[in-house]
Parts: sequence; C-alpha cells; structure tokens
Amino acid sequence: MSMSRDKKSAIFLLVILAIIVAVSVVIAMSLRVDPIQETMKNDPVVKILFVHTDDEKNVLSTDILVYCPGSDQAVSFNILGNTGAIYKSINRVDRIDAVYKELGIETYKGEIEKLVGKSIPFTVEYSMSDLEFFADYLGGLNVFVPMPVDEIGPDGEKWLLPSGAVSLDGDKIKIYETYRLSSETQDDVEDRRQASFTALLAAFRDNKKSVYNAKIFPVFAKHFTTNVDYQNFYRLMMQVSDIDTERIVTQTITGSARTVESGQTLLFPLYDGQLIKDVMDQSISSLLTGDYGNQNRAYVLSIQNGTSTQGLARNTSFLMQSAGYEVLEISNAPATEKTVIINRIGNSEAAKALGKFIRCTNIVDEDYSEEEESNGSAKADFTIILGKDFDGRIVR
Repeated sequence: MSMSRDKKSAIFLLVILAIIVAVSVVIAMSLRVDPIQETMKNDPVVKILFVHTDDEKNVLSTDILVYCPGSDQAVSFNILGNTGAIYKSINRVDRIDAVYKELGIETYKGEIEKLVGKSIPFTVEYSMSDLEFFADYLGGLNVFVPMPVDEIGPDGEKWLLPSGAVSLDGDKIKIYETYRLSSETQDDVEDRRQASFTALLAAFRDNKKSVYNAKIFPVFAKHFTTNVDYQNFYRLMMQVSDIDTERIVTQTITGSARTVESGQTLLFPLYDGQLIKDVMDQSISSLLTGDYGNQNRAYVLSIQNGTSTQGLARNTSFLMQSAGYEVLEISNAPATEKTVIINRIGNSEAAKALGKFIRCTNIVDEDYSEEEESNGSAKADFTIILGKDFDGRIVR
C-alpha cells in the first residue's frame, strides 16, 4: 500500500525540521562563548568573588581569589563586612555587606569592584550548611586552633574544639567560624573565617581526583550558586584546585574605625580607598612576574623616620603590612629631604616593586656593615628611610 502524498510531505517536512534543528545546535555550540577564555583576552588573571553566608543569607566572609591559570600561585583579598562608605546602590552610609543582604550578589559585586578598582567576572556563593557538607564529605577541613576551646555561647550552645593542627568536620567547622571568646576581637573571627576559606580550597585540591569525577562533581556543584553554567563552573573549579593553598598570599582592608550616625562602627579604607586599589595592583603584578612563586615568605622591612612628623614610620608600617610586607622594626633616622629604599639583598625586581608601591625611584644597593653583621640580630631585606617628600602614602 503506497504512502499518501500528504504523509510523504509531512515526513519530508519533519526531516527538514530535524536537519534545521541539528544544524542550529551545531552552530550554537560553535558560537558559544567560553567566559574564562573571553575574560583572559583582556585580563591575564582570573578573579572570583566567593561569598560565604549563614543560612539566613547574612554574609560571614567575602574573598576575592585572584590567580593565573597554569600557575599554582594565588592571592586572596578578604573584604571585611563592616567596610564603610556611601554606597549609591542603597543610597546611604552603611556596611558593604548590607548591599548583599538587600540587593543580592550582582549589586554587591558591583560595589566591591568599585572598592578594589577591578572587574570581577565570576561569583560563587555558599552557605554555612554547604560548608558543613563539604567538611563532612571531604573528610574534614584542616585548620590550626592555637588553644583548646571549651566554652558556652550566649545562646547556651557548647563551643568545644581541640587545639593544634586539626581536621574539623561539619559541626566543628561551624563552631570554628562562629565562636568568639570574650578576650577576642572581631579581627580574630575574621582571621578564622579566612583560614576556613583557604582550608576549603585545600580540601578540593587534596581530593581533586574524586571531587571532579563526572558522577561526583554534580553533588558538590549543587551546593554552590554561581553566575556561570555547569561546564564552565567545572573548569573554573578545576583551575582553582591547581592552586598551592599553602602559599596563598592573603590580604585584607586596612582602615580607620569611625562611628556613624546610625550608631554603627564602620571601617573606612585608608587614603580614600586608594590603598586597597594599589595593593590589588601590586599583588597582581607580583603574580604575573612570578615574584610570589619565587619567595616562601614576605619581604621584611626596616622603616626609619627621617622627618619631624611624629608617628610617620608607625603609620607607614601599617601601610606596608597591608601590602603583604613584614615590618621588622621602626625607628628614627637623621633628617633627610628625599626618601630612599636600601636594597639589602640585591633583588632589583623586588626593590622596584617596593618602590613602585610608594612611588620611590631613589633605590640604592647596600650591604649591612660589619658591625651590623656581627651583632647577630635579625636583618631586614629592605630599609626605607622616609624623607620630607613622603606624604604618608607616596613620594611626591
């Protein structure tokens, strides 16, 4: 029995439609933009905003992870929740994490981009419950607890943690992030949360073979909220898991605390926010030049005040610590007009990077004298003698 003309026409149309759909899919796949590759066309580093919240969506910690694909080096910038400014998105002076609570991740990301002076293409959010899941599934998160904790919290909860280098399961990592002893400051809590973030990255690195199994990773992925699709998130996290977590350089915001009209005490970044931008620039430059990869410690500074401005060396020490340097000592020096950096270790590239940060081109190489060598005390890598041309931030 022959097929009717109408049936043949219908089948022909279906075949044509199937071909069109197939071709469209192929074209769409070929034209699909790879967000990681697109980002790297204009920026050699990848920046990811990690936002960690409690289960009521209050921000516990915010970290910008910056790394170069193919390298195991990274920098983590901790954005403190009480960072204060006039935020246009909420039209008032407030904490920066209030933006997240009221307007969500994209607006929050925008305010942080203004703060650090850099675009941040990727966002990743996870809650306390998600962190507990990760800790349990990955066999614990490794952190250091300096002293044992055995306290009762304000709501009657039991705080119990062992001391030393310990691996904490989900219940314990929650205590680690949220407890606060009467002798502690909020800075102590912030330090623990940043350590917890690093421990989470380390756990993903240490369990890379099992986590990124095609059947297993979807279980982890559903505990993250991100602004990229599944395949690109997989690739992004694969890159993150190449980072040497033991050598992540951690930075945070340095500022002055002020109480505002609302009664809140907020942290206003130093130098009208220019410092954090400069620190970000310097850190990225160090990543690109491989400077972080060639050192296992921060460079050590001796800062001397060659001016009549009281407290200048002390304030400058805070500035340099914000940029990732260690300050061995501060002292006074004979009066001088020009700021000078003395390179004690013969590392011209590191000296130039230091000079660039404070805009000082007056750099000299000079070893310690025999007398200084013989006293057996610790030596700085660089000595900065502050002159009258230093305004507290840069050389004018």
